Amino acid sequence: MSRPFTLLQLRYFVTTARLGNMTVAARELHMTQSALSSAMSQLESSMGSALFRRIPRRGLELTDAGLRLLDQCLPLIEEVDQLPAAVRGDEASMTGSLVVGVYEPLASQDLPRLLRDFSQRHPAVDVHLLEGDQESTRLALVEGLCELALMYDMSIGGDLTYETLETLPAHVIVASDHPLATRGVRRVSLHEVADEPLILLDLPSTRDYIQDVFAAAGVSPKVRHRFRGYETVRAFVGDGHGYAVLNRRLAHGYTHNGSSVTTLDIVETVPAVQVVLASRTGSRLTQRAREFRALCYEYFAEHPAGTTAGTAE
Repeated sequence: MSRPFTLLQLRYFVTTARLGNMTVAARELHMTQSALSSAMSQLESSMGSALFRRIPRRGLELTDAGLRLLDQCLPLIEEVDQLPAAVRGDEASMTGSLVVGVYEPLASQDLPRLLRDFSQRHPAVDVHLLEGDQESTRLALVEGLCELALMYDMSIGGDLTYETLETLPAHVIVASDHPLATRGVRRVSLHEVADEPLILLDLPSTRDYIQDVFAAAGVSPKVRHRFRGYETVRAFVGDGHGYAVLNRRLAHGYTHNGSSVTTLDIVETVPAVQVVLASRTGSRLTQRAREFRALCYEYFAEHPAGTTAGTAE
């Protein structure tokens, strides 16, 4: 027979699950690691199941039972936190923490305004961000490290549920003094750049998608440099080292090193990517997450692709 557990233990559990590290969680909770470890052991005993796996050099990872408990805990704790206001008959002010994962190109372009608007509406909600490439963002969701994630629809898998926010066609960028940029036509065939060096955004899932773009056009690219940084790719293109294929259009053509790039639409019919808001399949979203989801719909409806902050590059 399972032993009773406390709300405080559940709060400890949520924090430990979010941080994935007992030492870091204990520090945030202002308690000793031994006290936190003891509380988690008692909670596991109460639930009759292990909630964490200890992964060498990585910290903690939720078990399947831990993921199920986390899905139930988040809305439960949120409802408990709103009880005093409900008893007083006051309008409940949303509080607590919300962890959002984000794919790096979206983090620098869309997230600042999204978080500004969300904070204005819900100033008492503490939003934590997990920025990474497509695969690490997907794993953060699967492993329960975040409740929602802004990402692309590349290699998502059946363990996640997602809603499409916008569609981003692939495009080519070249240096602003490149002959293709100065001819007055903002369209290009991938066959026209086939013999030029490609600066590849070399991230998990992203590289596979870019290969699919070239395959759809029947072109074999000549990769010159591979970089994991979105802005690094743009800077090398702006400085004349080659061209790149990307999806997210910026509102300007400037790069971090002071050069500039020009965007060209692709003539061929090639696959696009979807910007999606994803969550674990079967999870119960907190009210905080539902409010963030609603704001995402508003934001992307008001800022269509290519108009994030004005005009396309």
